[in-house]
Amino acid sequence: MEVNQAYISPNTAETDDEISFVLDLSENDPLFQKKKKLLEDVGFDPKGSVALNIASNPDHLKHVLDMMLKCARVINLNEIELYFGGADFSNLVDFNSPRNELEALHSVLRLIDCSISNGKVKNKNSLQEIRNATVNMIDELGHKYGEETKVVQDSSCEKEQCLLQWGKSNGLHTKLEIAYVEGAGRGAIAKEDLKIGDIALEVPVSLVISENLVFETDMFPILEKIEGISSETMLLLWSMKEKHNSNSNFKLYFDTLPAVFNTGLSFGVNAIMALDGTILLEEIVQAKEHLRNQYEQLFPVLYENYPDVFPPELYTWEQFLWACELWYSNSMKIMFSDGKLRTCLIPVAGFLNHSTCPHITHYGKVDPLTDSVKFPLSRPCNAGEQCFLTYGNFSSSHLLTFYGFLPRQKNPYDVIPLDIDIAQDEDCEDAGRMSDWDSHMVRGTWFSRNNGIFNYGLAPPLLDHFRRARGPISRTKTHDSLEIEVEILNDLRSTFEGMMESLGGEELDDRDSCSWDVKLAMDFKDLQRRIVSSIITSCDAGCKLLEYELSRCSE
Repeated sequence: MEVNQAYISPNTAETDDEISFVLDLSENDPLFQKKKKLLEDVGFDPKGSVALNIASNPDHLKHVLDMMLKCARVINLNEIELYFGGADFSNLVDFNSPRNELEALHSVLRLIDCSISNGKVKNKNSLQEIRNATVNMIDELGHKYGEETKVVQDSSCEKEQCLLQWGKSNGLHTKLEIAYVEGAGRGAIAKEDLKIGDIALEVPVSLVISENLVFETDMFPILEKIEGISSETMLLLWSMKEKHNSNSNFKLYFDTLPAVFNTGLSFGVNAIMALDGTILLEEIVQAKEHLRNQYEQLFPVLYENYPDVFPPELYTWEQFLWACELWYSNSMKIMFSDGKLRTCLIPVAGFLNHSTCPHITHYGKVDPLTDSVKFPLSRPCNAGEQCFLTYGNFSSSHLLTFYGFLPRQKNPYDVIPLDIDIAQDEDCEDAGRMSDWDSHMVRGTWFSRNNGIFNYGLAPPLLDHFRRARGPISRTKTHDSLEIEVEILNDLRSTFEGMMESLGGEELDDRDSCSWDVKLAMDFKDLQRRIVSSIITSCDAGCKLLEYELSRCSE
């Protein structure tokens, strides 16, 4: 998807006294119509500009920054943020999530930096003041949503140090060191204070594990004849063999990899049973069935026909699952200089852990000038602090299944999809209408800022779907309208009470004595209970609000 970016319009006139900033909403954005309508509803032109008088006073500079930031927040909304924000523009122009806020602030920062560097504005003091304010806001965001780092002092990282030395001798540059972090395993720690734009890690393409390595092996002529086989599957098979190669160029990298990956794909029977009633149960079962089918399409045929290339002892189901977990949990999509997007393993970069408020947000493209992959900072990282990147806007179920952990912070992408017939909404001709979506979902109502009547902390598109099923949407405090609201909330409460019952009561067992997979399963189930419980509580609170309003109608 094309990235929305703020920029200085080449057609905008600039003078010594005034400059116009343009925040452009890409028409290739799949959410373009909804975002466009939001911007237009409050008087913002999706391709309009914000004017800054260079001689402005502090209050005007603050106003200009506020206007730019509000536009940038909407432009950088993703589907989940837009869905739960609803049609209320005030919900969407203010803080939405750490991810959205960081992206919006960087949109403004890029715009300011572009204007400062273009040389046309003589008095840059006002621009610098806005820039300083933006950087301060990024810093404050990190302080508010960052995660505390506690390094385990008595742990050994000898293998990791060897990998770092190997990387540095082959052109790798880093301002990070590897250490064991309490509650997170291995992590990347800043060796010095790092500011926005600093390169925390730079890895030359020669150290990146990509499909090109497979093309040079004796297995490629065999694999390329298999219909439909992907380059990712070829790499997976390559890594199963390469990790046992004592002469491998990547031996020190494979030495740092764990013997087992504790992801949801390795859950045992007891952990699977503990997930009964959750959305994660079906997700893991389906994923393992898919991988098993994939394995059985390849073996035993390959090692029976080509035992020298595919030794049977190296290509067991257990080894295949290990390789799948390696690539799911450590691979990155990298855009190479030839314009091709490749799935890769990047030594050292795999030690960067995930956060909902990461330091590194924009990576994944080879710099053609240095022929390397760079990891620049989007927010400051102090010496001794763990440096995080983002694995993506994933739910906790996805992170547990494919990465083997649950985020320590509240995750705004923890949604429960709802199986709702949306056929009745399909006749809508207005693609920008905020109440029209192809699917519906819920999440913990603790993320909501609007718990009042007609909102109740729930997703506006979900409520409008049920309203539309009962007739024209009305948000007036008439007796009939309020009765419909009560009916909707009672139906929702009944649905989620049934969901809560299927989740069962909270287990009281000592989790410290449980196996790693059972403990993770129980923790995830607790998260599901909290989400469902918050929805039931919000429905109850909403009904009380409506009962009060109905009593006033009867007076």
